[in-house]
Amino acid sequence: MPHVDTHCPYCALQCGMRLDETRVTPRNFPVNAGGLCQKGWTAGTLLESGARLTSPLLRRDGELQPVSWDEAVDFVAGRVLASRREHGADSVAVFGGGGLTNEKAYLLGKFARVALGTAQIDYNGRFCMSSAAAAGMRAFGVDRGLPFPVTDLANADVILLAGANPAETMPPFMQHLESAELIVVDPRRTPTAERAALHLAPAPGTDLALALGILHAVVAEGHLDKSYVDLRTRGFDEMWRIAATWWPERVERVTGVSAAAQRQAAEMLARADNAYVLTGRGTEQHASGTATVGGWINLALALGLPGRAGAGFGCLTGQGNGQGGREHGQKADQLPGYRKIDDPAARAHVAKVWGVPAESLPGPGRSAVELLDALGDSIKALLVFGSNPVVSAPRSSRVQDRLSGLDLLVVADFVRSETAELADVVFPVPQWAEEEGTLTNLEGRVLLRQRSIEPPEGVRSDLSLLRDLAVRMGQPAERFPDDAVEVFEELRAASKGGAADYSGVTYQRLRSGEALHWPVPAETHPGTPRMFLDGFAHPDGRARFAEVDHSGPAELPDQVFPLQATTGRVLQHYQSGAQTRRIAELTAVVPEVFVEVHPDTAARSGLADGDRAVVRSRRGETVARVRCVPSMRADLVFLPFHFPGAARANLVTNPVLDPVSRMPEFKVCAVSLARAEA
Repeated sequence: MPHVDTHCPYCALQCGMRLDETRVTPRNFPVNAGGLCQKGWTAGTLLESGARLTSPLLRRDGELQPVSWDEAVDFVAGRVLASRREHGADSVAVFGGGGLTNEKAYLLGKFARVALGTAQIDYNGRFCMSSAAAAGMRAFGVDRGLPFPVTDLANADVILLAGANPAETMPPFMQHLESAELIVVDPRRTPTAERAALHLAPAPGTDLALALGILHAVVAEGHLDKSYVDLRTRGFDEMWRIAATWWPERVERVTGVSAAAQRQAAEMLARADNAYVLTGRGTEQHASGTATVGGWINLALALGLPGRAGAGFGCLTGQGNGQGGREHGQKADQLPGYRKIDDPAARAHVAKVWGVPAESLPGPGRSAVELLDALGDSIKALLVFGSNPVVSAPRSSRVQDRLSGLDLLVVADFVRSETAELADVVFPVPQWAEEEGTLTNLEGRVLLRQRSIEPPEGVRSDLSLLRDLAVRMGQPAERFPDDAVEVFEELRAASKGGAADYSGVTYQRLRSGEALHWPVPAETHPGTPRMFLDGFAHPDGRARFAEVDHSGPAELPDQVFPLQATTGRVLQHYQSGAQTRRIAELTAVVPEVFVEVHPDTAARSGLADGDRAVVRSRRGETVARVRCVPSMRADLVFLPFHFPGAARANLVTNPVLDPVSRMPEFKVCAVSLARAEA
């Protein structure tokens, strides 16, 4: 099958590419316009990797050994059924991933709630977009990362990027920002910040105070769009009672960002004909992440940006299917179509599609961190699809211990990830180019990722695995189809009438090249590339200001832990690194974990560039190579989170959760820095 048009397996930009066997070339797709990053260019390499799993593995005498599919499936089904009999349905849990196709995410949620009967299902997207989703739902009544096409940004005059570093995390995205003046909010001087007209570098964990300060300047300097606020929003007066107390000079004392710079940002946004406010993980991955995103939404609403052509607010989704992955049922509190699982009407609709009684569906389950924390206690068995929590979860040493203490750990993956190495059973599943399925990119566009090569002999799809397990547990085979098109047809019916309505999307329309942004409520509907132009998704059509106040990070520096650590990605690696660390071209550039630190801070700890350092927090420590970066704040260190073992950044991160989104506080914790023993 030469020259198959498909999409990159990594981030939510979902760049268009062409595959000839395993050779990648870019194509002129709107989000990347012929560009690819280094990860995209090398994506075909992993398809030829000798690290591929091609047989199920079963642990015997402490070692994972190849077995047949039937033996592995029978073993898992027997152990799951035994756990349910002895401990109840909620003793079995499922952990999914934001890289799974819409079809896999949908069937995984159905499998958990129908075949297993468990409420305990969540996914690694909880670590990625949950705060932005919660804030978007509260403000607009619906959550879509970008409620406008990426290409709209090319006509912007000013764009504020809060906690986002797309120059490294999604480089092709930057071409859409070339005409705009950038305001970048980031405590680090990242490659994105280097390109900014104005870089605001707040103290870690003080983003909400900064948002309040800029909003205060907007109102005080006469830039409030009062007609928009009066006609299209609610809650301004209640919000302003808080924001009025955050004048820029007060904010300067908290954040370190000068009052003059705050006023400059307000002026730049206000004088622009076309302005956007965009947020990323740096704003969201906090114990106050939902409130912080709400603060940036408040700023956008005060300026009259959301729901106006040529302007808006949006969040840069991280994982490849971070948007679709949370819409169709693998999130603890949601059913397909972005329906709430505790809504009787939603339960009745989905239960009818599934052919089961509504009362048989379980209620909301635990969020990701809480689910992982319950392993070995109330949860005795865990099935993991498309995730590597041993590396990606906060307090990862505890997660590793919890996984090791399970009665049963099952992992479906195409390589032996760090989580798979702990499993009792590992199932080999296809890679991105070896299967067909849909994903939803950061702008809400449903994409068809087409198969370009056949998977190796011995590899079966996740859909086939779920069907086989469901049948072993007494479900009729027709209830769990293993064909992607058939699953998608059912997803269409289940999503119909929901906030994320895919009922008008068909494989035929996608194959013909139609650009379909959800909601698409009918096959004759053209899709909704730009949301909110006629009203927001609340019953009265108005957006909501959020009453939010700055509280700061959950953990402050002290004499023992005098610095603050933040984590993030680098250009060459992706997520837990399970894929990119197996590509020689990428590991040659960034072969090991490093810690960025100001030269003076390093010197005070007896360290120099290239030394090995111990970064220690109240939860654990990691060892990293020192990189002295003069632009770093003297009170801050940075760790990429792509590396395993003793190099895991998440050995030190704080698992404290946002009270609304249940997002962990990855972006700031108190640490110390010292020389590592030789």
